[in-house]
Parts: sequence; structure tokens; C-alpha cells
Amino acid sequence: MASPECEQAIRESFRCGSALLKFISPNDVGITGSHQSGFYLPKEAWRMFTPYAPVRGRNDDHPVEAVWQNGQVTQSVVKWYGTGTRSEYRITRFGRDFPFRTRDGVGNLLILIPESMDRFFMFVLDNDADIDEIQAALGIQLVKGWASYDREVPQLWEGEDECIERRFRRFSESLTDFPPTLAFSTEAREALVECVRNFMSSPSDNQLLDCVDAEYRLFRTVERKVCGPAIIRLFESVDDFLQTAQSILQRRKARAGRSLEHHVEYLLRAAEIPFVPHPNVDGTIPDILIPGRAEYLDPAFPLERLFVLGIKTTCKDRWRQVTKEAPRIERKHLLTIQQGISSRQLDEMAGSKVTLVVPHGLHKDYPPDYRPELLTVERFVETVRLAMP
Repeated sequence: MASPECEQAIRESFRCGSALLKFISPNDVGITGSHQSGFYLPKEAWRMFTPYAPVRGRNDDHPVEAVWQNGQVTQSVVKWYGTGTRSEYRITRFGRDFPFRTRDGVGNLLILIPESMDRFFMFVLDNDADIDEIQAALGIQLVKGWASYDREVPQLWEGEDECIERRFRRFSESLTDFPPTLAFSTEAREALVECVRNFMSSPSDNQLLDCVDAEYRLFRTVERKVCGPAIIRLFESVDDFLQTAQSILQRRKARAGRSLEHHVEYLLRAAEIPFVPHPNVDGTIPDILIPGRAEYLDPAFPLERLFVLGIKTTCKDRWRQVTKEAPRIERKHLLTIQQGISSRQLDEMAGSKVTLVVPHGLHKDYPPDYRPELLTVERFVETVRLAMP
């Protein structure tokens, strides 16, 4: 169930018509050793939060009133830094005792909702359920840094390729219902193989993020095709409308986790690593067991050759689930596309013997001192290979 803060953020996004979402990074809270101040805002979305275009050679200040979820109001400034080597927007000036820009906030979701160019509603969500809920409600997915919601403009993706879109339209045109999630994953990956040069020779870390991103694009294409008639029909009652909306939201949330699992399984098969998905062992059902259930149940099989891999799109709270799975294996691995986690949470994971596997492109979103402890997808695959006979 979504928190009251999450529900309010969704309501305000719908009322105001747009929202900018980004995960809070170490750079945002000042623990990377840089001199930047405030939350970074993406240049590509500048029209949402400032009248000042990103012009090289000048700095600009745009005063705004920011209303936060706890009732606090800050007289903040959206600053454009365009001189010297800098080229970025930041929202700064939050006053003393500001609770949302702390070291423990890394990996939380920052939401900026412009009621006007001079007044924003601001929210920070800090648990997995809320993060899933608002992405599903707004119909967006954060895979590479940030995303925006705009009810007046169809969602667009940078670098959208005509070849991929042609395949996605062809895939969806005859559908009257949603296919299995595996069909989405397979089509998205095959579209990338066909349309993106050298896709198969790129690192598995890049392949994973690209596949997850492409599959979401495909899902939205199918969703518009299949759900269109249900949305524009005349609803019999408020309950009828709510049931339809809830069905759409639940499908969006359920798809995301299974999508990531499909693509991870594909990469393991491509690396010729034996595994079993969702085996029942010792009363638990881990996402991935390497090399398999029979080996796990064999007391003579070497422990150093057994691996359990949890797969979570976000893991601020859910990481603890993997600690209880396949108890014979002491060291757990958890693959996530969570964009940043606080130092405190990373310490807790290390104390519970959980090693994070994070695609290389997302390592920059983690506290610098902890990045050497993260495994890339490539490095995890190599670790397993070295343990195999």
C-alpha cells in the first residue's frame, strides 16, 4: 500500500500535469568531494523548472518556492551553471535543519512537481513500494537517471530508433490482450539485436540496461493498443472505473520485476552458466540458484561452487528478503538496477553478507567509498565461471 506522501505526490502530479523524478545521488548530498550544492536537475527537462535555457558562458538564478511533503516551505533557487567547465542545473537553498538532503538519502526518489514556474511541490520517497507505485501511476520507468511525466505529451525516449519502433508496432498491431512477460522480453531483445549495431558485442552490463529500457518502451506501445478501448469507453460506475485503473497499475508493477529476471536469465544462458530459476529449497524460493537444486541438496557438493542470486529492480527495503533464501549458502548476491543506496544501508548489507551486483553504468550513483565493493554483471559472471570446474 502506498504511503500518504506517495498518494499526495501522485495526486499533485495529475493535478499539475507534469512531474520530474530522479534518484538522489551521492553528488546531490555532497559526499563525492565535489563543490556542487543542491540537487542536480537534468538539462534535457529545463523547461519544466526554469525560464533560463542552458546557455554556455553564463550563470542564471531562478527563485522558486518549494513546498515539501512535511509542510516545510523553502525559498529555493534553481541555478544554471554555464561558466568555466560547468554545465548543469541545481536546485539549492533549503535552509537549516533541512531533513531531505542527508547522506542516508542516497537512493531515495526526489519528485519535483511544478504548479507554476515559480512554485513547486517537492517529495522524497524512501521505500520500494512507494517508488514502484508512483512509477506505475504516472506510467514511467527510471532506468537511466531520471524520467518525466507530462500528461499533454506522449512519452518519448532519447535516441528512439525507427527500426525498433517499426518492430514494436508490428508486434502490437494484432494484439487484443497482453502476451506473457517472456514474449515482451524476447521481442525487446531481438529488436535491439536487429536494430542496434554491435549490440551483442557490448558488455553485458550495457545489454541488461538497454533491454530493460527497450522492453518498457514495448510494453507502453502494447498498453496503448490493448487498453485504449477500455479507457475511452463509457464506465458504468465509479467502481468500474477504479477497477479498470487498478488493473492497469497492477499489471505495470508486476511486469517490471519479471522483466529484469528474464533479461538476467538470458545473460546467464548466454554465458553458459547453469542455473535454476525459483527452486524450492529449504522452504525458500530464491530467484536464481547456481548451478541448481540437485547440487544444493547434495551435502557433498562444495559450498564455494554454490551461488544464490536475488533479482530486485529496487532494494532499499527488499534486500533483506534474500538473506533468508537458500540458507546453506552464506554469501548472498543481489542484482539490482536501484540507482544509489545510502552508506548506512550498504553497511547493513555487508554485515548481512550480501554482495550487490549493479550494472556498471549505475555505479556512479553509489557512495564513492563503496563502489569498489560492488560487482558489475560482467564481474559476477566471471566470479561464477572461476568457481566452476
